[in-house]
Amino acid sequence: MPVHGSPPPAHPATAGPTGRPGAAGARRAAAGKGGPRYGTGRRAERLAPYVLLAPAILIILALRLFPLLLGVNFSFTGDGEHDGQPVGLDNYAELLRDPLFRTALENVGLLVLLLPVAVAIPGLLATFIHLRVPGHRFYRGVYFFPAVLSPVIVGAIFNLLLAFDGPLNSGLGHLGIGPVDWLGDPDIAMFTVVGVHIWATFGMALVVFLAGFSTLDPSLQDAARVDGASLPQLIRHVIVPGLSRTLQFVVVTTMIGMLTSMFGLLYVMTSGGPEGSTYLPEYYVWIQQGQLNRPALASAASTVLFVIMLVVGLAQIALLRRSGRES
Repeated sequence: MPVHGSPPPAHPATAGPTGRPGAAGARRAAAGKGGPRYGTGRRAERLAPYVLLAPAILIILALRLFPLLLGVNFSFTGDGEHDGQPVGLDNYAELLRDPLFRTALENVGLLVLLLPVAVAIPGLLATFIHLRVPGHRFYRGVYFFPAVLSPVIVGAIFNLLLAFDGPLNSGLGHLGIGPVDWLGDPDIAMFTVVGVHIWATFGMALVVFLAGFSTLDPSLQDAARVDGASLPQLIRHVIVPGLSRTLQFVVVTTMIGMLTSMFGLLYVMTSGGPEGSTYLPEYYVWIQQGQLNRPALASAASTVLFVIMLVVGLAQIALLRRSGRES
């Protein structure tokens, strides 16, 4: 019989050895008191990432996705006397009939073929710097300098160097090689502009490669050297598989840069010539919008350029992933 004023005895299921509530009883009591608050806290934790991401998602939707959809919709309208009127696929049919746009598409194919060169140059230089081969200090000191120059400045510099009577042809003349019309020959002008673009932009890709090298396991490289692996074998079997994700990023960003960042060089060095041989979709869009005042046709060309970048980028990623699994 309990004494007056003493606490009631604990339930046997919840009482500890001393008669006080045990751990199970304490947890049950805490759950009874704070259950709703605990559930609310878990719900807030689950919603917190979405709340934090909401501003960025809204910015992307407002400034990226909506203008893209607006441009695609605008490509199905007319220009001139049919301004704003739906014309279906007429703009796309006109693009396919335009020889300048077909040349621009052919040059896109040329860029895809030259992409391995644009990726290999910074990749090899980053490898030399990482392996500390002779001359790596020189490359480390000067590799990023061209990336800080404006494309207009780069184009003006190479216009002087590559002129028909410029320093490069003068040097070739001393070697007994005739002068080359680097920017006036339709067969080589596009190669010249792409080469200048690679020289001016490979510094950014090299920085990405150097960051990727910092994630490699040094023990794998040491083991390969101990086994007598040559430099080409080390690059093929150790470095390239270890940099697969870095390589995917560099390939895609380099391709996008070649398709969308060569306008300044094209405008300064060739203005789309000679004979339209250096047209790219980006330059074609500017001509239609800025000079011919045909925004609907320019929107159609922009849509085609977007689809090309999407397809090429996804195809490159798929090929790189497959080659990474095979290696």
